[in-house]
Amino acid sequence: MLSRSAEAAPAKRRSPARVLPGFKITLGYTLMYLCLIVLIPLSALVFKTFTLTWDQFWDAVTGPRVMASYRLTFGASLIAALVNVVFGLLVAWVLVRYQFFGKKVVDALVDLPFALPTAVAGISLTALLAGNGWVGQYLEPMGIQLAFNANGIVIALIFIGLPFVVRTVQPVLEDAEKELEEAATCLGASRWQTFRHVIFPSIAPALLTGFAMAFARAIGEYGSVIFIAGNMPMISEITPLIIIGKLEQYDYAGATAVATVMLGISFILLLVINGLQTWQRRHAGAPI
Repeated sequence: MLSRSAEAAPAKRRSPARVLPGFKITLGYTLMYLCLIVLIPLSALVFKTFTLTWDQFWDAVTGPRVMASYRLTFGASLIAALVNVVFGLLVAWVLVRYQFFGKKVVDALVDLPFALPTAVAGISLTALLAGNGWVGQYLEPMGIQLAFNANGIVIALIFIGLPFVVRTVQPVLEDAEKELEEAATCLGASRWQTFRHVIFPSIAPALLTGFAMAFARAIGEYGSVIFIAGNMPMISEITPLIIIGKLEQYDYAGATAVATVMLGISFILLLVINGLQTWQRRHAGAPI
């Protein structure tokens, strides 16, 4: 009787084998890694800023040159990120939806700004767009100057930010259900209506992610911009250059003050973009 009841009793369920260790161990390593790599350096930045009085801090972060660099850095980064959203989507669309000769080469070229040192990118763009460069020598006589001003900064930021949008949108387009597009076409929808009501809602979160990544990268970019900007105070001087200048003058507290402001503004902007992504995901399935 005991053996039969033992056989009838359900066997204990074994927990599935995990490839990685349990939750507590992985969470501990995650928090330790974030503290060592992210939180401790950023906290040191903030603590160094606290050595200034409020008046000293305000004077350091609101000087005329610093305010001009804020406007240039964030304005150029925003323009570059918006341009990359449009053209990054076009590049991703062509790579996913079309077959053509040299497609793998084009696909590999998209990642070139990732592999290319930023200083090399800046020197290359300067040699190309300067007044005696391959392209600039034809544009400058017509009054179009692309180097050593804000135009060159935007071009450099577009160059280094494009892969973020392409590589973020491309997998989403590959996984998109083409049956929905065919159904919309069969129901009489135009190409624009199909894109607006079927395709765009599914890729909008990826576009926002790519925009956020390109924007964040552009704000802190230094190497590719420093050569093509011209670095003229109040005209083409970016905020990272202001920080480097303060460090060279041994004004460490002033440099950390400006860096803290940049960190705070960037964090707020990324928080807003993440909120928009969450809102977009929640309303993606809502009827239009």
